[in-house]
Amino acid sequence: MLHKIDRSNVLFLDIETVPETYEHHQLREETQLLWEEKTRYQRQDESPEDFYRKAGIWAEFGKIICISVGYFVPGKRDTQFRIKSFTGQEADLLKEFKSLLQQHFNKKNQRLCAHNGKEFDFPYIARRMLKHQIELPDQLQLFDKKPWEIPHLDTLQLWRFGDYKHYTSLKLMAHVLNIPSPKDDIDGSQVSKIYYEDQNLERIVEYCEKDTLTVAQLFLRLRNEPLIETHQIHFSP
Repeated sequence: MLHKIDRSNVLFLDIETVPETYEHHQLREETQLLWEEKTRYQRQDESPEDFYRKAGIWAEFGKIICISVGYFVPGKRDTQFRIKSFTGQEADLLKEFKSLLQQHFNKKNQRLCAHNGKEFDFPYIARRMLKHQIELPDQLQLFDKKPWEIPHLDTLQLWRFGDYKHYTSLKLMAHVLNIPSPKDDIDGSQVSKIYYEDQNLERIVEYCEKDTLTVAQLFLRLRNEPLIETHQIHFSP
């Protein structure tokens, strides 16, 4: 049961991604052709050039610009929730994230938790690590593991209760469970413009950190526990 998990053994996370280049024409010719082939059935009436604005959701054509993590500090009488973000060159932030996993979340009873993480965040991180020839940490190495050996929690899967047809966004689930919305500034469709045109990474980091906090709040709601209050949140450099 979810209540049996020590919440201090859970690393909550969210990632922000953008297309590999801002404009379709900036891709190599071979990559443009592969993009057209990959998205043939998703594009419908859109051209490959116009549809490229969505390229960030594919690990083969996008990249990670921020990983935010949050965790409950163990051994504290009052709840403390710490948030830390990794940014910079993709290879560097992935190595820093891997180092965090290996040093602080490497025990068998520890887990990673994200919203739709099993279909997006976890495989995306793994694919981009392999892209940069970074050996996968054990937490992302799923080959030959039994389902109960995979240390991943997914608030979307928990909310589905076995109904795999059902998709609920982070914003909607937070609304239904009376959690303050994390989407009070920007949404995912704006991240690429803010990154490439505005060059405002700080705004994206804040957005990513809000989503990470919301994932933790969903986890608490699913256990019928009190939410994290503002004074209990601490940010690590």
